[in-house]
Amino acid sequence: MALSTRPLPVRAVLFDLDGTLADTAGDLAAAVNRVRADQGLPPLSVDMLRPHASHGARGLLGAGFGITKESPSFERLRDAFLEYYAQALCEYTRLFAGADVVLAEIERRRLRWGIVTNKAARFTLPLLERLQLAPRAKAIICGDTTPQTKPHPAPLIAAAVALSVDAADCVYVGDAERDIAAGQAAGMKTLVARYGYLGAEDSPEDWPADGWIDSLPALLEWLPGESSPGTFRR
Repeated sequence: MALSTRPLPVRAVLFDLDGTLADTAGDLAAAVNRVRADQGLPPLSVDMLRPHASHGARGLLGAGFGITKESPSFERLRDAFLEYYAQALCEYTRLFAGADVVLAEIERRRLRWGIVTNKAARFTLPLLERLQLAPRAKAIICGDTTPQTKPHPAPLIAAAVALSVDAADCVYVGDAERDIAAGQAAGMKTLVARYGYLGAEDSPEDWPADGWIDSLPALLEWLPGESSPGTFRR
């Protein structure tokens, strides 16, 4: 099913972080491979681990070691992975192509924008500082900001409150099915970032989103122009 591009009646844009606004797969894969090296295992390619990068430690360790959260070694390997990631979380990470232009245009159109991620604050906040996004984002909701994480709508609702807008006036952009589920549950418009960390088993066309984008610049076609009555004037 194809959805036609159309400006959405929104006043704010919320982004998922990993796989949507920033390409973090290189640093996440490096942390996995440091843990693998500790276990005497050879490194895995970034391309192999990339589809799992939006699923946090559980997904990456599942891909890297074939374990689940219930496995006896999970907590030990998770703690090692997170420590390695904290030590080098912005060596390879970059914003996706066109991000600077898109964010500048969002601001020029006087829309507000923020970030909602399941990544914990101890990783998110220093990463956003290094990417020079922290001073610009009007809302930053991390995986431990609210008691629940996506797909629960609580983080998105918290972001709308931080932006001083109704949830119905927001669009949430993400690359995982839980992003769309959370946005829908919060009463927001949703867009799938198909350029993100999608796996072979993912079928974003079947997710109940308002549309899809294949690059960050394509997002601008879904947003109201500066003269739209939905934009901010203060």
